[in-house]
Amino acid sequence: MEEDRPAWSNALDAEDWHFMKRFLLTSGSLKALAEEYGISYPTVRSRLDRLIAKVEAADAPGARDAFHRQVRILVADGRLDRGLARKLLSTHRQVMKEQGTAATEGATSHEA
Repeated sequence: MEEDRPAWSNALDAEDWHFMKRFLLTSGSLKALAEEYGISYPTVRSRLDRLIAKVEAADAPGARDAFHRQVRILVADGRLDRGLARKLLSTHRQVMKEQGTAATEGATSHEA
């Protein structure tokens, strides 16, 4: 059954699933959800916006690999600063490029 789930669903943690369940059970009423959680409407709206961004990041076709996708998810979830994310992705790209060059050189020298 789990293999039938869309890939973006793997990016959601237990708290996200609980929020979505409560959202559905309140028929999508953010006001009712805010009352249920005992928080303000803007706080609920912000939580929903982060959840939407997280799903979009996990489902984005532009992610180059699993690391890139995970960094996007962490930024969307507010757990990673955008500036730090850019630095991590830049370093990751450089390492991947170097590994690709090393792999190509290794294959070339191995074939000779």
